[in-house]
Amino acid sequence: MARMRSIEAAVEILKKEGISVAFGVPGAAINPLYAALKKLGGIDHILARHVEGASHMAEGYTRAAADNIGVCIGTSGPAGTDMITGLYAAWADSIPILCLTGQAPVAKLHKEDFQSVDIESIAKPVTKMAVTILEAGQLPGTFQKAFFEMRSGRPGPVLIDLPFDVQMAEIEFDIELYQPMVPHRPQATRAQAIRALEMLNAAEKPVLIAGGGIINAEASALLLELAEITGVPVIQTLRGWGAIADDHPLMAGRMGCQANHRYGNANFLASDFVFGIGNRWANRNTGALETYTKDRKFIHVDIEPTQIGRVFSPDLGIVSDAKVALARFVEVAKEMQAAGKLKDRSDWAQSCLARKRSMLRRDDFDCTPIKPQRIYHEMNKAFGKDTRYISTIGLAQIAANQFLHVYKPRHWINACQAGPLGWTLPAALGVVKADPDTQVVAISGDYDFQFLVEELAVGAQFNLPYIHVLINNAYLGLIRQAQRAFDIDYCVQLAFENINAPEVNGYGVDHVKVVEGLGCKALRVFDPEMIGPALEEAKQLRDRYRVPVVVEVITERVTNIAMGPDIDKVTEFEDIIDL
Repeated sequence: MARMRSIEAAVEILKKEGISVAFGVPGAAINPLYAALKKLGGIDHILARHVEGASHMAEGYTRAAADNIGVCIGTSGPAGTDMITGLYAAWADSIPILCLTGQAPVAKLHKEDFQSVDIESIAKPVTKMAVTILEAGQLPGTFQKAFFEMRSGRPGPVLIDLPFDVQMAEIEFDIELYQPMVPHRPQATRAQAIRALEMLNAAEKPVLIAGGGIINAEASALLLELAEITGVPVIQTLRGWGAIADDHPLMAGRMGCQANHRYGNANFLASDFVFGIGNRWANRNTGALETYTKDRKFIHVDIEPTQIGRVFSPDLGIVSDAKVALARFVEVAKEMQAAGKLKDRSDWAQSCLARKRSMLRRDDFDCTPIKPQRIYHEMNKAFGKDTRYISTIGLAQIAANQFLHVYKPRHWINACQAGPLGWTLPAALGVVKADPDTQVVAISGDYDFQFLVEELAVGAQFNLPYIHVLINNAYLGLIRQAQRAFDIDYCVQLAFENINAPEVNGYGVDHVKVVEGLGCKALRVFDPEMIGPALEEAKQLRDRYRVPVVVEVITERVTNIAMGPDIDKVTEFEDIIDL
């Protein structure tokens, strides 16, 4: 057996588990890990400007490709607490990331040592596993269990806290004998698949709900096969967007109180049977449960047993990995098709497609100040089907869901449940690091952009090029819209007269100067006719300089994006199109 520092064993395990990139910020309590990274090599490190930023980079990295696990590294104390938002965002959306923190020596954990905090207890509610390793000999097994937990069942994040003396201690360890554990994923039975397809076949107007579990499981091709065999239309959740291409005739829309298509809500409201796969019945998707469940039967397939019945009780619940379940559903559907038992769904599918073609929202406004809908109109023309879009929360994200088009899995990457402001920019950097060959376009409102804007320097330093569309109305737009219910417009305005930048016309922060000061390129647009040319110029700047390029579009101050308290009560504030 080889004798080495335990932290060197940790680095060898990371590599054996497939880790080749880490995002982080060094510090005194985690320097042994950085020494091991330098000594042993094999793991590229991206230096973030903020540890929360590093955690979101790790999540973006994970979400860009199957089997990726992003790693975030920080020192003791505030580095760990800075990670909590990143852990929460990953936990909420079922994304595995590994966060490693330094810690005071074991003997000082109860002595209020400098930058020592019980990060294990703080992190437990938003992780699958959080542990402070107290014995160096337990380090290999703890890391092995961490990867098993991240990959098993419903995926999620893990935090490992590493006291300084535990990192430095020597242990006996041979990496050649280390073997990653096989993750546990529950599997649907054939009997369950038969019952599910019988129930589906008995319905008159069924829809499939494609959730993020399908993306996690790399099961999009099987979903499409099931839809095409049965002829059943598909409604995608935000996490499931891309599981079926937006231009597929069986893609029946996205639905919800906010991120919805008019036709998506209408198609769901016309249905009588809902077959949910890898979804959570999230409240902004369902709206009021009385409306959502009325006169409908439900099947719910989820990898997490306690997810079944959490929001409401389905008529059939199946605990399974989405890929395994879909494979069995396809197998049974093919048998029913061959026996001539599948119901003809062409009339129902055509009625859904007719709504998709006719129940639209206008996006070609040519007025000044610019209406934000025009931005997405131009983005759809400028960016092709291979583009990955990144966003978190706000009116910019909600409008993107209503107007943009996505055609492939993992090409819409959104912090859906947690929705932390500032997530978009660092997550985009993580996506670019994972897949530098695919075009990445991020979408932010001005406040989301300002939260972690310093991470643009990371993109400049490490040549992580992408295009960031910044929709600037100098407002907390979504909160301002929500305040309409209270008849206030209070503490949400970001506009001010910038004494150093009169050219921003009272919109406050000069984002162009900020972006350029951080080593990146920026363009500003006031005219709707210049949005398209600016996006084309941004592509050229991105490719020439290999840095992030920000396209700031100055919009009208107040825009209300279509939304409502329920899926049958969405208010349309702008022009609609009924063909």
